[in-house]
Amino acid sequence: MATTAEPRFARIAALLADPSRARMLALLLAGEARSAGDLARAVGITPQTASTHLAALRDAGLVAQRTQGRHRYFSLADGDVAHMLETLSLVAERDEVSTRWRRPDRQPLKHARSCYCHLAGELGVQLRDALLARQVLVANERGEFSLGRGAGAWLQAAHFDDAAIQRTQRDTVRPRFAYACMDWSERREHLAGALPKALLSQFIATGWLQRVGTTRALVETPAGIRHLLPLIRA
Repeated sequence: MATTAEPRFARIAALLADPSRARMLALLLAGEARSAGDLARAVGITPQTASTHLAALRDAGLVAQRTQGRHRYFSLADGDVAHMLETLSLVAERDEVSTRWRRPDRQPLKHARSCYCHLAGELGVQLRDALLARQVLVANERGEFSLGRGAGAWLQAAHFDDAAIQRTQRDTVRPRFAYACMDWSERREHLAGALPKALLSQFIATGWLQRVGTTRALVETPAGIRHLLPLIRA
């Protein structure tokens, strides 16, 4: 009697089913590497338990590990893992989306947040709309995005110089240069990929956006209100 092979995602699903592992992955969605001890404290488990969980996530290809001195730092393995987690959040909360994102504690995340080093939330969707409307990005034959005729002026206004553009294009193997990513809170697409990642880094480096404590939330600074918002709003 023929049997159906177990779906290959079953192992990943089993790993994500553990609340502690799920919480650690959610923390790493901010895009910053965190030490094993920091993750253990944030999740509320012992360092030994955290190490066991992180080893399982690393062996499954969900996290990457970097050792610096006596400390081990962990990050999501790549953008595909981040996209998977955002998509799971999208599905898990679709019946509650209209009420969940109206809660005061969710408003900062809804407005702007980092999604594995690119901009998400209301500002992320507005950035995507602006880049397409102003032809900074245009769809290519693969259904992704390449630089368009409006790229030069817009990127210059964003303090993103030619050298940074060339470096981003040269380094684009994985992640891709720019592609659509469904937004968890907005139910519309924002942008992921090498260019959106570089843009968010630039917005933070120029002091236009800053992180809210240790959360994924981002907020515009006075300089960001003056310089960034005109670039992403009509």
